[in-house]
Amino acid sequence: MHDLANYDPADHPADRAARLIVGERWDVPEPRSVAWHSHRRGQLIHTERGCVSVLTREAHFVVPPQRAVWLPPETPHAARYPREVAFRGIFVAPEVCRALPSRAAVVQVDALTRELIAAAVRLPWSYAAEGPEARLMRVLLDRLTMALPVPPLRLPEGQDARVRKVMAALRADPADNRPLSGWALAVHLSERSLARRFVADTGLSFGAWRQQLRLAAALERLAVGDPVTSIALDLGYRTPSSFTTMFKKALGVPPSAYFGRPADGEGRPPERRPVGNA
Repeated sequence: MHDLANYDPADHPADRAARLIVGERWDVPEPRSVAWHSHRRGQLIHTERGCVSVLTREAHFVVPPQRAVWLPPETPHAARYPREVAFRGIFVAPEVCRALPSRAAVVQVDALTRELIAAAVRLPWSYAAEGPEARLMRVLLDRLTMALPVPPLRLPEGQDARVRKVMAALRADPADNRPLSGWALAVHLSERSLARRFVADTGLSFGAWRQQLRLAAALERLAVGDPVTSIALDLGYRTPSSFTTMFKKALGVPPSAYFGRPADGEGRPPERRPVGNA
């Protein structure tokens, strides 16, 4: 077990561990952010309490304890923990990553896998190469190869300076309902020009990108138990029902069911049966 709340993420000691699979744990009672970095090893990012928002070059992942983010070796990423968090991470040497996804992915974490992760992060990195600890790690690896991937939320980052300026303002205030024409005026472009730049830069229209941003913000808050009504109003929706309609259309289930638990008094959804840092 290594408790490493403070370290240089670009030079993580797990990348130099003697054993093929090792665990890391730390508990932080306040929000925390980790800047862009990568690891030589593959990494499973899991939280026992709280949630994590992981950004890669391709997607934005928001996960509560029922899920985890798998990052293949050498995947650049950043992470944000919006509230108190109990982080549990697993580092997997490249030579044993072949059966795991070759791209970053969100995976379901069932009860057995969660207990295996909890046990793995308590083991010293010097555990015997052959013995009960090594067998536990192999079982955990098997469970991870069986876990069902969950489609991630795609929120591409822009490269164009004026597109990025609009993105930064919306990240600071996702509830800003200014139309595209208002944003075009703010960055000294025509509405048509800004629309073209958004699509060329991100593959999404301005409206689609703003919706994805709001979904990402909503998922962070849903993951820590905030009520749907508060989330909807804080994100600029006139009513909770309009937010719920958008959410269900985008992600296939209402907000109360996305993380497999009810919210705001809505009925409990059918039980899910998943297969089984940053």
